[in-house]
Amino acid sequence: MTTPFAGNFDALGRWRATLLDRLAVVQRFVADHELGDATSDAFVAALRERIANDKVVVAFVAEFSRGKSELINAIFFADTGRRVLPATPGRTTMCPVELACEPGQPASLALLPIETRHDGASLADLRQRPRAWTQHSLQGGAAEQLSEAVAQVMRTRWVDKDEARALGFWSDERDDERAQDNPTPDAAGRIEIPVWRHALVNYPHPLLERGLVVLDTPGLNALGAEPELTLGLLPNAQATVFVLGADSGVTRTDMQLWRDHLGARSMAHFVVLNKIDTLRDPLSSPGQVTNQIESLRQATARALDIAPERVFALSAREALTARIQGDADALRRSGLPQLEEALGSQLLQQRHALLQGVVTEAAQQLQAQLARRAGERRRQLTEQILELRSLRGKSANQLQAVRERATQESAEFEQCNVQIQALRAVHLRMLNRAMAQLASDALRAEVLQMQQELEDSLLKLGARKAFVALCGRLRGRLAMAQEQGEEIHTMLRASHARLNAEFAFGLALDAAPDLRHFGHELEMIEAGYTRYLGLGQALRLSQPRFLDRFTRMLVSKLRVVFESAAGEIELWNKSALSHLESQLAERRRAFRRRAEALTRIQLAAGELEQRIAELTAQDAALAVSLKRAEELTQALQALAPPEVAAGSAAQQAPANATAGAVAPPAPRRRAGTSKAATPRARKRA
Repeated sequence: MTTPFAGNFDALGRWRATLLDRLAVVQRFVADHELGDATSDAFVAALRERIANDKVVVAFVAEFSRGKSELINAIFFADTGRRVLPATPGRTTMCPVELACEPGQPASLALLPIETRHDGASLADLRQRPRAWTQHSLQGGAAEQLSEAVAQVMRTRWVDKDEARALGFWSDERDDERAQDNPTPDAAGRIEIPVWRHALVNYPHPLLERGLVVLDTPGLNALGAEPELTLGLLPNAQATVFVLGADSGVTRTDMQLWRDHLGARSMAHFVVLNKIDTLRDPLSSPGQVTNQIESLRQATARALDIAPERVFALSAREALTARIQGDADALRRSGLPQLEEALGSQLLQQRHALLQGVVTEAAQQLQAQLARRAGERRRQLTEQILELRSLRGKSANQLQAVRERATQESAEFEQCNVQIQALRAVHLRMLNRAMAQLASDALRAEVLQMQQELEDSLLKLGARKAFVALCGRLRGRLAMAQEQGEEIHTMLRASHARLNAEFAFGLALDAAPDLRHFGHELEMIEAGYTRYLGLGQALRLSQPRFLDRFTRMLVSKLRVVFESAAGEIELWNKSALSHLESQLAERRRAFRRRAEALTRIQLAAGELEQRIAELTAQDAALAVSLKRAEELTQALQALAPPEVAAGSAAQQAPANATAGAVAPPAPRRRAGTSKAATPRARKRA
C-alpha cells in the first residue's frame, strides 16, 4: 500500500533524478566542446554531488509513552508487516535513533555507549570514530533482524547518583525545577539510565534510499543532556513531528519540551494528538466523540500557539494495524493519511524550493562562466580571421613582416607576467588577511575567551552575557571578512581593467561573496543558545563535563558557519584567479597557433583560404555550442516542479483533522492552493 507521504517523496525523488540527468548532460556537453575549464568542471561536479546526497530530515519528538515509535512504524515500516521500532507500554526508545540509508554501505545498527559522555566528545566527533560504536550487522536487511537489533535501544542499567549526575541524568536538589524531572531511585538509591547514548540505523528502506532521514528523540531528559540534539540535529531538521497523548493532553513536561526546545525554531512543526482510540466511548455517540476530539485539538493549538491546521488527531496503533491488514476504511478512520499528506506536501515544496534555488543560482553562474570563456575564444578567432584576410594577395616579404609582428606582439604580451606576478602577491596577502578572520584558531580563541568568562562567573550566572559578547565578536569578524573581501574585489577590478587596457585581456569579475547570510545563521545559533543559557541551566553549566561537552558542541556549530564563509571567499578568489590563468593560457595558445598558421601560409600560399575557412567554421561551431549550452542551463532552471499528491491535508479545514476518526473526511482543497516554503537555497557543510 503506497502511503501519501511515500507518493510525494517518490515524486521529489523522480524530479531530483531528472535534475541530475540534465546536469550530467550539461557536464558532458561542456567537456565535449571544451567550453569549460577546471573551475567550471569542479563547480558542476560539486553541484551534482550536492543534489545526489541531499537529505530530508524528519524529527519525531515526544516525551515517553506518547506512541512516537508506533507512529514511525505506521508511516514508514507498515509494509514490513510488523513493528520495527519497539512500541510496548512504558519506556521504549531510551536513546535518540537515526534511521537512514548510506549508498554502498551494508545494513547495520551502530550503538554509542552512554559512557562516551564522560570524555566530552560531541556526536559529530564520535561519528568519525567507528571504534567508539558497537556495531551490529543486519545481513540481508530483513525487517525481523532489524526489529530484534533495534530492541537494543530499550536497554537500561542502574547506577549510583554520582554516576547519574556525571552523565546528565540527575540534578542537584538545589535546582528545584530540574529536580522535579529526576527519575525515581530504587530501594538502594540507584538511578536507571540508558545503556546507549545514540543509535544509527543504516537500512535499505525505499524512502531512506531516496534521502529521507528519520530522527527519533526520546523525551525531555535526552534533549536536555545532549546539547547537540537541541542545537544541532533538531534545528537542521526540515520538519518536526511533536507527539502528544490525546488521553493526557499537553502535560507540564510536554509544555516544557515545546517551550525549551521546539517552540521558537524556524522549522516546520506538525503536532500529533495520538491515541484518539482511547477517547472512543461506547456510551457516547460518534458526533460527541468527534466534538470532544475537535475541542481537544483546538485547545492544543492554543496551548502551543500554533495554527490548528497543523494539529492532527490520530491513532498510530489503529493505523499500523489497518496498514498491515490492508483495511483502507480503518486506515481512514485512524486519521493518519491527513498527517502524511500534509507532511509529504510540506517537505516536497520545501526541498523543491531549496534545490531549485541552488540550481538556478548555479546555472546562472555557469552560464556566465561559459559565456566569458567562449567570448574570449571567439574574439581571438575573429582577430585571426581578419589578419589572415588582410594577407590575401600579399608577397612573401609582407607575410614575413606579419610573422615578425606577431612574434613581437607575443613577446610584448609576455611582459604582462610582471604585473600578474605582482597581482598574485598582493592578492595572496589580502586573501590571507581576510581568511585569518575566519580561521579555526581565531574561532577557538574566541570560544576559549567565553569559556574563561564562564569559569570566572559565580555559578555560571553570566553565561548568557558571555555568549552574547562572543556572538558580537564573531559578527565583527564576519563583517571584517566581508569588508576585506570587498577590498579584494576593488583591487582585482582595477587590476583587471589595467590588464584589459594594456594587454587586450577580456577579464570580468563576479561580485564579491556576500557573507550576510552567515550573520543570519549566527543569529539563529545565538537565539537557540541564549534559550539554553537561562538561569535554570546555571547549575548544569557548572558541571565541568557538561560545560566541556557544551563548548565542544558550540565550537562544532560555529566551525560549520565560519568554514562555510571561508569556503565561499576562497572559492570566489580561486575562480577569479582561474579566470585570469585560463585567459593567459588561451592567449598563449592563440599566439602559438597564429605563428604556426603564418608559417604554413608562407610555405604554401594556397593554405590561406583553407585556414580562413577553418577559423570561420570554428567560430560558427563555437557560437552554436554556446547557444546550446545556454539552452541546457536554462532547461535546468525551467524544470517543472514535482507534482504534489492531490488532497494535501495541510490545506484542509480544521474539522478534517478529526473527522477521519469517526466519519469520512470532508472534501479537500486542491494541492495547487498550498503555500510553498522558500528556505534559503544554499549548501551547508
